[in-house]
Amino acid sequence: MARSWSSSVDAHLDWTPGSGRAGLAAAMRAAIRDGRWPPGSVVPSTRALAHDLGLARGTVTRVYADLTAEGYLSTSQGAPTRVATAGAAPLAAWPTPPRPPLSRWTLQPGRPDPGTFPRAAWLAATRRVLQQAPNEVFDYADPRGSPELRAALSAYLGRARGVLADPARIVVCAGFNHGISLLGRALREVGRTETAFEDPSVDRFRDIMAAAGQRVVGVPVDGAGLRVAELASPAVVVTPAHQFPLGVTMAPERRAALAASGALVVEDDYDGEFRYDRNPVGALQALAPERVVHAGTVSKTLAPSLRLAWLVLPRFLVDPVLAAVTASGAHPPMLPQLVLAGLIASGAYDRHIRRRRLEYRARRDRLVAALPAGWTPEGIAAGLHLVLRMPLDHEQRAVAAAGRHSLRLGRLSPMWMGEVADRGGLVIGYGASPGNAFGGALGALEAVLAEVDEGPRREPT
Repeated sequence: MARSWSSSVDAHLDWTPGSGRAGLAAAMRAAIRDGRWPPGSVVPSTRALAHDLGLARGTVTRVYADLTAEGYLSTSQGAPTRVATAGAAPLAAWPTPPRPPLSRWTLQPGRPDPGTFPRAAWLAATRRVLQQAPNEVFDYADPRGSPELRAALSAYLGRARGVLADPARIVVCAGFNHGISLLGRALREVGRTETAFEDPSVDRFRDIMAAAGQRVVGVPVDGAGLRVAELASPAVVVTPAHQFPLGVTMAPERRAALAASGALVVEDDYDGEFRYDRNPVGALQALAPERVVHAGTVSKTLAPSLRLAWLVLPRFLVDPVLAAVTASGAHPPMLPQLVLAGLIASGAYDRHIRRRRLEYRARRDRLVAALPAGWTPEGIAAGLHLVLRMPLDHEQRAVAAAGRHSLRLGRLSPMWMGEVADRGGLVIGYGASPGNAFGGALGALEAVLAEVDEGPRREPT
């Protein structure tokens, strides 16, 4: 319904009869924002507007008072009510970044199959939490995380990974990205401003540590893991159970040397539960609990979107990390923490991991069997990925071919910290593809490798 008045405001007011006080206020705000009621103009009197719209004068008076409090109108004793603010300029359209084309197939590394999330077990645990948890769990929480989850993790990590994990020294964080940022800040506070990473390693993690105030350097990796003799930094981030991306496991003598090196070691145990040719190698942390931070996550076992990870800390780092948690203002939600604690305590988490271990082993075997003759994967039979080494120009050809075959996979070259001319390769994940699409993804990979030019395909390690 459109109305106009013979005041200094000569514009239609779009108002829907029956919308009452809220509808009238919205119509007046729109008229002012659109510039139909310009700043300084006199608006209709409450009596006139109420009469014309068939409303109680008190309703119109309250709307005027509300809009005056919000800054849309101005009033003064003995003077008419006027528009107090200029109409807002239309919001410019936010530029939409180009979206990469959707791929039909995926062999991206570092991701589990999202279709295998244990929905029924998660739902049952959620119901138990909501029925049994005291009201206090929905208040502001301990910055270390849920006591129930920390106790459950202490028991689980001890039996599954050999970690010495006092619940008081466990801090739950919002994913490993958050955890490594916390560690970077905490190390800076205790006077350690340089952190080494394995070379190659995940470039995103190096960037996060640098943003936290750390100088980042690289230490080479070979077939026995990190070259500990070349480590000169006061802190180092390693993946000893299954090096990412090359897939090797750290040799026993190097584990012992690293534990005795005096450096603060951050052990990223991102997929330690998934070993297929033998029992999983135990965590490094047990060799030197006061010099090793054990970092774990459910991003590979359950789902990365849960944003749940943990740090098992040496005593001297607990308070600095808690200070960094407070400064970051980021905490994982309490409800998922309690649900995860319930899954672990009930045994459902262990059962899920056993099922996934069998499935991912079968997928890895299928992937290796599907590789054309001459292509040999690097690393041990573990985790959710394998690597095919090749010169950089072959990697570039493979990536271009993958685009033509609608296949997503990972590249090795961005993970090196130094010269990459002869350090190309593909990092191929076998977890992310839904089970019923895995065969199609393997077919696309075979086609990609067939298009790579003949020549040296595998670099010596």
